[in-house]
Amino acid sequence: MAGLWFEEFEVGQVIRHEIRKTVLEYENMLFSSLTFNPAQLHVDHDYAAQTEFGRPLMNSIFTLGLVIGLSVQDTTLGTTVANLGMTDTVFPNPVFSGDTIRSETHVLEVRASKSRPTQGIVLFEHIGLNQNDQIVCRTKRNALMLRKPA
Repeated sequence: MAGLWFEEFEVGQVIRHEIRKTVLEYENMLFSSLTFNPAQLHVDHDYAAQTEFGRPLMNSIFTLGLVIGLSVQDTTLGTTVANLGMTDTVFPNPVFSGDTIRSETHVLEVRASKSRPTQGIVLFEHIGLNQNDQIVCRTKRNALMLRKPA
C-alpha cells in the first residue's frame, strides 16, 4: 500500500513529496473549460497582458488540486476513506504556465474517529511551492483515514 495507515501519522510529521509537476498552458485552458470558468485572467492572453501579472494565471482551483494530488502517493493512496473538508486555503503567489510545482505535507492533528472504530481523522497542511521556493498554495485538509487492518 503506497499510502499510510492512520496509525502511521504523527503530529509534527513533515513529508516532502518527491514528485513535481511543470504546469502547462493547455492544462489551464482545459481545466478552466471543464469547470466552466471563463475568467479572462485564465484564458485570454490579451486581457491578462494588461493586468499586473502580464500573462494568464493558472486557475487557483487547479493549483489547489495539484498541490494535494502531489501528496497522495506518499500519504493517502489506498488508505483514505474521504476528504472531510478544507480550510484556510490561500494562494500567496501566482502560478504561471511553465512553473514547476512541488508539495510538502505537515501533519497537524491525528485523532481517532468516535463513530467509526476502523478509521481516524488526520488534519494535514499541504504547502505548494514553485521552482523559486515561493509558496503558491497553502491549505488545511481533514481526511478520514483507514486504520491498519488487524
